[in-house]
Amino acid sequence: MNWTHIILAGYVGAVIATLVALMRKKGWVSKAGAVALALAAIVVWNVVDVHYFMPRQDAQQTEAEKFDAAFEKLPIYSVLNEQDPQFMAHLRDRTLAMRKEGKPEQQIIDAIQPEVMSLQIKRLQAAPDANVVAFMQANMQQTALMQKQSDDACFRFLFPEVKGGVNAARLLPQDVTRHRMEVDAEMMRAAWGANKHTVTDAERQRAQQDVQPILQKLTDHYGSDFSLMATPQQAVGKEQQVCNIVQDLWRQVLQLPDDRAAGIIRLSMEMTGQ
Repeated sequence: MNWTHIILAGYVGAVIATLVALMRKKGWVSKAGAVALALAAIVVWNVVDVHYFMPRQDAQQTEAEKFDAAFEKLPIYSVLNEQDPQFMAHLRDRTLAMRKEGKPEQQIIDAIQPEVMSLQIKRLQAAPDANVVAFMQANMQQTALMQKQSDDACFRFLFPEVKGGVNAARLLPQDVTRHRMEVDAEMMRAAWGANKHTVTDAERQRAQQDVQPILQKLTDHYGSDFSLMATPQQAVGKEQQVCNIVQDLWRQVLQLPDDRAAGIIRLSMEMTGQ
């Protein structure tokens, strides 16, 4: 059992369907726009496998010792223990209990994802603008490097449920994976710092206004292909186009001033976590 893989896969879950339903219900964006807005921010962690960070384990170690040894190698370990030791204890106990019951790895991941995702979203709302922007930049760095491997690898990276996923840690440079984890840990720590952010109704309204022209521009440029973001099952054969759309969206968002870009990112993640 690769505990590091389970912990990271559970760290941020892919909840695209929930985001689409919520944002469309409120009438803020179209179905395609809602998917595109949330997609890049939440897909990365679901395909990360960090064997590089996990040393060889003694065969005689208990599952609990393996779990602790794996987690100690992750940058978020000290942050989570500092901020919410009760959550960490709960997560550890639940995960080990499921393992003892003989639950498969994927079932454990599916069980812990919602809890860890909820914590991640709460921290992101309070993180300063610079940390929120860095969060998205790191995601886009991974996506761009994945497409350099191949359009198919990029598509599988973004939509593992369609054609099957990829082992990102084996395809991407190890320093990129480590950077992704460090950025996230810094974001969580900053969310509890002296410069933590408070989201206001005015920020949410501005984010909705700011994203609309971006979504319209993408629709005008990509035409009907933009709808493939909402129906990736129909995108087989157009993998390059879909990967380009995802990166184009966030490239335009990140060109905005940090406070406005961060507002859009926070909005997408907030709607995911409601």
